[in-house]
Amino acid sequence: MFTAFEIIGKISDIEPIAIGTSIRDIARLRKAYGVGRWRKLKGIATVRLPDGTICKAEIHWYEAHGIGKRDLKIKRTLDE
Repeated sequence: MFTAFEIIGKISDIEPIAIGTSIRDIARLRKAYGVGRWRKLKGIATVRLPDGTICKAEIHWYEAHGIGKRDLKIKRTLDE
């Protein structure tokens, strides 16, 4: 949905979506970032969009121990 954004504060309500071979992009992740225990996660965060707007959004990303968070994206913005 949005490509460039900044996370303000901490990500809350973190929960796993898929782990290991359940991830569709596991081959791409291993090739790009290395072998690890990859997990796809989602959570809620306050973000600053490129136009300066600040809103809450559902964030999805991939994470592996020793590698960190990769490929963060906004899945949807949340209306308050």
